Amino acid sequence: MKISVSSYSFAQYIRSGKMTQPDCVEKAKELGFDAIEFTDIDGAGDIEKQKKNAVAIREKADSLGMTINAYTIGACLYKDSAAEREAEVQRLCSQLEVAAVLGAGVMRHDVCYSLGTKGASRSFDMMLPYIADGARKVTEYGEKLGIRTCTENHGYIAQDSDRVERLFNAVAHDNYGLLVDMGNFICADEDPALAVSRVAPYAVHAHVKDMLVRNEPYGTCRAMTRGGKYFCGTVVGEGDIPVKRCLSILKRAGYSGYLSIEFEGAEDCINAISRGLSNLKGFLAELDWQ
Repeated sequence: MKISVSSYSFAQYIRSGKMTQPDCVEKAKELGFDAIEFTDIDGAGDIEKQKKNAVAIREKADSLGMTINAYTIGACLYKDSAAEREAEVQRLCSQLEVAAVLGAGVMRHDVCYSLGTKGASRSFDMMLPYIADGARKVTEYGEKLGIRTCTENHGYIAQDSDRVERLFNAVAHDNYGLLVDMGNFICADEDPALAVSRVAPYAVHAHVKDMLVRNEPYGTCRAMTRGGKYFCGTVVGEGDIPVKRCLSILKRAGYSGYLSIEFEGAEDCINAISRGLSNLKGFLAELDWQ
């Protein structure tokens, strides 16, 4: 299996100024990854600036023989008016052009951040037709560019396996799939292995992520699941997510895409990514997943 790392994993160093986005490519190569996934290319709001930055990143990757396997961006396809929804679709289509500059074969986008808009609550079922329609339009454009699109179990309204499966079925397009993040399911208090087993057949990309989950605040674990537990990111293979079991389920489902480490913990990110890669390779060896 080919292993990539999300540039988001280097967020500590990027935010502190120790690294730039192009530096992430070199560090990923140095650590032993086959590829790198990029999140939100610098220059948001200025598409030409983003494309220029994407060129620099692509040139760095090409010089090092590294693949940029995916591009990951935020989005909210539910808006109060048809004009606003169409504007968001067009923004995502422009981001597909950034993905094309990067040479990424997959682009992941969110569908919405919350069940509320302008003070009014909305149910997932009410929003589903709108976000599915938007995702379908985006993936139709992606297909023209040779880029598959997908939605991750991520964000308040779309962390459940049931909801992302229903979204997948509602979009109903061969170019569209899911990014399966084994760690994010705990945000909705789901059993990660059972959730992965439900959506693995639709996976076009996968995040290998680990979390610590506690009943009370613990260290940096201050974020809360829907059910009131506390969680935080940690090194892959050293937390409470059954990573090896989730990998086994993906293997049985015939998943053949990249396995991308996404680290979100408080530990030094370089050390944590390196340890996580070692642990992941160990799991893959035990599973005989070449």
